[in-house]
Amino acid sequence: MITDFKKRLFCELSGAKLKEVDADDPLWVDRIDAFLASRSVLPPPNDPAEYAAAFEAVYPTPEDRRNYIALAVEKGTPSYAHRVLASLITTKRVPCVLTTNFDVLIETATTLTDQLVAPAERANLTVAEIGGAARAMLALGEGRPLLAKIHGDYQSVHLKNTTDELRHQDEQMRGVLTNACARYGLVVVGYSGRDASVMRALTDAISQPNAFPGGIHWVARSAEGLLPDVLAFLSAADATGIRTTIVECHTFDELAADVLDGLTIAPVLESHVGEFKAPDVLRPVPLPTKDHSSFPVLRCSAIPVLSMPTLARRISTDRPLTTVQARQILRDADVWAIVASNGREIAAFGEDEALLRAFAPVGGRLDGSIKLAPEQDSWALGLLYDALTRAVCRHRPIKARMRRNGHAVMVHGDSERETEEARALRLSRQEKLRQAYSGSLYGKTPQDYAYHEGVQLRLEQAANRWWLTFEPTTFVDMPHGEQRDDEPDADGSIERKRRVDPTIDWRRERWAQRYNGVWTPIIDAWANMLAGSDGMLSATGVMEGRGIDAVFKVSRITAWGRPSHDHAYFHRSK
Repeated sequence: MITDFKKRLFCELSGAKLKEVDADDPLWVDRIDAFLASRSVLPPPNDPAEYAAAFEAVYPTPEDRRNYIALAVEKGTPSYAHRVLASLITTKRVPCVLTTNFDVLIETATTLTDQLVAPAERANLTVAEIGGAARAMLALGEGRPLLAKIHGDYQSVHLKNTTDELRHQDEQMRGVLTNACARYGLVVVGYSGRDASVMRALTDAISQPNAFPGGIHWVARSAEGLLPDVLAFLSAADATGIRTTIVECHTFDELAADVLDGLTIAPVLESHVGEFKAPDVLRPVPLPTKDHSSFPVLRCSAIPVLSMPTLARRISTDRPLTTVQARQILRDADVWAIVASNGREIAAFGEDEALLRAFAPVGGRLDGSIKLAPEQDSWALGLLYDALTRAVCRHRPIKARMRRNGHAVMVHGDSERETEEARALRLSRQEKLRQAYSGSLYGKTPQDYAYHEGVQLRLEQAANRWWLTFEPTTFVDMPHGEQRDDEPDADGSIERKRRVDPTIDWRRERWAQRYNGVWTPIIDAWANMLAGSDGMLSATGVMEGRGIDAVFKVSRITAWGRPSHDHAYFHRSK
């Protein structure tokens, strides 16, 4: 509700259309928060008064607020957790429910569960809203199951929503809440503690004799997100000897499932709960049969991997090695190869003789080949990812940057060791990229840092095939003297430091004007550079019979999202 209110307020003040704003998109949420903060319209995000202030700002009259809630709750259907709660009410395990919600989901769900048991076993739930405090007190006194709506029902004339309304809780309903706290333990689920009047009533109940005999159990997504008023209440209760517990649980459904796992209920109720099926998020839709315009078409920066290695050389050693240790052994022996460890043995691409020489100190021996299953084994996927990154750079004017968080390739820049002939050849092979970018592919930023154009690479599986995806970006070489976030301090400890990239605005501005007309030749140029002239890629170049090479075949044609029309482009065979 808060998100919806802020979205409506943003559109009203900025002139944006409601249909254009996606409040489920984190980027839009950040933009809305920044806009409202600049206008000082609402309290800051997560402030206890945010809900009431936002509701009143968008719907200033009680009638407007009542209509909004009525339209919202009429769409509701009891969830899995509501069925569990209703079963607990019907079986007398939950004697009293107090809620700040306005909907009728609890009483609807309980009516259904009551009909599944014998008349004498039914709860016959008493529902009391604002104005019905006397009925609630009578039900408490007689020990009958009670549902008390502290803020009213959506059909009530009086609802508690705004700051002033929430500040003055109905005195008689407060008495119901306080009385219940003297009879039962308290489990708080899905309540933030934003209402000062409710929190004050709970705090006042602590002073009663034998308050909260079953303890207080506050359920929240995270203990770190509890509001100060909630923490103060729990601390005050704990100080008087009342048992208090904070339970971390992400959703009401998860909590209900955990509770039900520890209980035994009648088979008819268990079957009723188990029959619940959540609405499908994804549904099949019929494909359109009419022709539409040829654009827009979604183009993906990904090229199909038509084939890739299925076998690698198996190397057995006297002791287990990690992948990092195996790579270090290769560097120490000055051997060029690509390796990965599965914990028991080494899988490698490279020359057999060189591999034997490198792993000789750890008892390395060739032990046939090992089958690669990247769909199942992460080490195999990592080996192929490393090999493909090396393969696209081999004999091309680009260089690899291998990182744990993802590999990248970038264009080669000028070098003092480069001959004039080599430089001319490199520039000619980079010409298509240079034309696509309409400028230099490398140089210096205004801060005098070296930069290179390049792409982030991923080896991913989608639509039942493998893809080499690439994301064009500008890489900036930060000064070597700057300490990295994960480097140890002088005393050996590692302190995470927040480092601000001084070139971030320059890079953002560099890409800001690159719309579809620029992206298309950039994607074309990188697809051609990565795939080469024939799409055949070799990672090590080792000759047949002297080892196992990592050979890939990729397409130069990028992936396209098929539009809702037919086109000759999608029927080409090459």
